[in-house]
Amino acid sequence: MIRVLLADDQAMVRGALATVLGLESDVEVVAQVGSGDEVLPAAKESVPDVALLDVQMPGKDGLTAAAELAAALPSCRVIICTTFGRPGYLSRAMAAGAAGFVVKDSSPEQLVDAVRRVHSGLRVVDPALAAESLATGSSPLTAREREALEAAKDGSTVADVAKKLFLSEGTVRNHLSSAIGKTGARTRAEAVRLSEERGWL
Repeated sequence: MIRVLLADDQAMVRGALATVLGLESDVEVVAQVGSGDEVLPAAKESVPDVALLDVQMPGKDGLTAAAELAAALPSCRVIICTTFGRPGYLSRAMAAGAAGFVVKDSSPEQLVDAVRRVHSGLRVVDPALAAESLATGSSPLTAREREALEAAKDGSTVADVAKKLFLSEGTVRNHLSSAIGKTGARTRAEAVRLSEERGWL
């Protein structure tokens, strides 16, 4: 049996995934959680072979949870399953140790196939997203630039961002200015929007 953990903040989606996987004779859903913070504790308790994680969840996001699982339970293979098929998410997911990346509008057969293939040691990536990711390239943002944009997302001032990140206002201005330039944006808000659309944040 392939033991599967599901993590998605939408109960209906989580239930549908569990139902689809539960119809398979060789798959058993051993845990279901609704936030990124619950992934590692649930995985330690249920010891799944495969974890199917959404990207955007309350608490830790799926990419952070994937990295934690890779470090704490390397035997558990991770598939990122998301509505947001953004190229930047794909490269970040692979960097976090994920073995698969599928979008939620995949067919049930494709999802089950992905679980089996990842369990057998293969990598599975949505082909359209892989092609788009190659065309777009990896994120040009440094970790600090990404942090600064993330902190400025809610409209925070430079002073607010500086406090959040324990940096000087001048350093924050430099990071934001650099991020704006790299994204080709005119404003900080546009840089945030473009970075989110590309999956860089």
